[in-house]
Amino acid sequence: MTKFFYITTPIYYPSAKPHMGHAYSSIIADFFARFKRIDGFQVHFLTGTDEHGLKIQRAAEKEGMETLKFCDTISQTFKDLSKILNLTNTDFIRTTEERHLKSVQYLWNELEKNDDIYLSKYSGWYSVSDEAFYNEDEIEDHDGKKIAINSKSPVEWVDEESYFFRLSKWEKPLLDFYQKNPDFISPESRKNEVISFVKSGLKDLSVSRKSFSWGIKVPSNKDHVIYVWLDALTNYLSALNYPDKNDQLLNNYWPASVHIIGKDILRFHAIYWPAFLLAAKIKPPLKVYGHGWILSGDEKMSKSKGNILDPIEIIKNYGIDPLRYYLIKEVSFGNDGNISQERLEDCINSDLANNFGNLCQRVVAFALKNCEGKIPDKIEFQSDDLKILDKFKNNVNVIREKIDNQDINFYIDFIVNSLFEANKYFNDQEPWKKKDDLVRLNTIVYTTLEIVRKISYLLYPIIPESSVKALKIFDLKEKDIDFSSIEHNDFLIKNIKINKIDILFKKIEKNND
Repeated sequence: MTKFFYITTPIYYPSAKPHMGHAYSSIIADFFARFKRIDGFQVHFLTGTDEHGLKIQRAAEKEGMETLKFCDTISQTFKDLSKILNLTNTDFIRTTEERHLKSVQYLWNELEKNDDIYLSKYSGWYSVSDEAFYNEDEIEDHDGKKIAINSKSPVEWVDEESYFFRLSKWEKPLLDFYQKNPDFISPESRKNEVISFVKSGLKDLSVSRKSFSWGIKVPSNKDHVIYVWLDALTNYLSALNYPDKNDQLLNNYWPASVHIIGKDILRFHAIYWPAFLLAAKIKPPLKVYGHGWILSGDEKMSKSKGNILDPIEIIKNYGIDPLRYYLIKEVSFGNDGNISQERLEDCINSDLANNFGNLCQRVVAFALKNCEGKIPDKIEFQSDDLKILDKFKNNVNVIREKIDNQDINFYIDFIVNSLFEANKYFNDQEPWKKKDDLVRLNTIVYTTLEIVRKISYLLYPIIPESSVKALKIFDLKEKDIDFSSIEHNDFLIKNIKINKIDILFKKIEKNND
């Protein structure tokens, strides 16, 4: 039976070039996509750009560009970033595409048909930067200006005719949905925030704007454009060819397995989005995961604060795999993470160069010299060998469960501990002292090589290029990676040739002046 998995990144707002926060969300999503593929799933991995709204219109005007051309230019930088980050996304959607427009207008008509949309007048505070409406208790005075308390973005008073979505109607159904689906929002702290917000009372949501034109027109009233978040969130459906109920993509992949998003847009994904879907009689996604922010110092990275770290520059200097590994290991998933060049270099040296890279080089060099350059033939496992080998076998289902709960921290800790134990095993067993006992020497070498294979498989979703390079030791290729095979201790074919590999990670020489 075919297993399907649908994962999405946030749909990125291309008012400026991408930064480390965008890279982080995308790398995390790619990690899950790669893991599910090597675990036998058919994966649909979506990313893309949200290109409508006043913020985009103003950004284009500032650059003196026609709005669509501006979007074309900035959206391309996000497409390029996907390649640079070595993402395996199966689709890249733009909200300016015709397929998306059709889906959004169809969804609007469904909401209108079900009497969940009505025409009235909106008066209140609006943040162009956040593309969000705020209640009076969500703003504060700062240096004579009104700002949103959470985002610190400036807000402006809006007073205009608007269509409204009956969000208040869905307050109790949403709370019931959260109760029946306790895993819908993760981590737990974010779920509690959302439930608390909904319990405090939901007001009807303005879902159209009349004061600007850059957006998808309301089907029944061309004077209005559809609110950017109702528009943008629909991308998760439009990429599956909604509303074509006979479409294979839609039938196989909806509801989505998990939306990976930043915590700052959790309200839109965990309140507005399921409310829209329930109102349209569509099943909500299975999970929304709101991860923390990537911090520079103690602040969230943003263009306005001028503290953006350019992922492309870091990749140029250190490579893509070190960045992927560093972000996954050092930023505790679900929490905010403070990153720095110094910590990145330490991570490369300690984990990648000294632990993984050095282990590969040592055991291969020893095998080439002492095992005729082949996987050892005559082996007899002892308790020390089985103890370290069976650790993988005994944790196969545990790892699957942790991944399904988005517990990346367990996954990376398992790998780091396994690498430490593998290096210790090779040192403690001292195969160089066993040349008069070839069976024992062969067994130690075989065991260590098998551990290298297993760890390389586990590292593949994190550092795919380096893992594939490591697997060249055994003449294994990317297509050969199968997660379930880590439970087998006799996977390596006896007497196959062992290949020498280049240094996987160069140690960074640090200036200690």
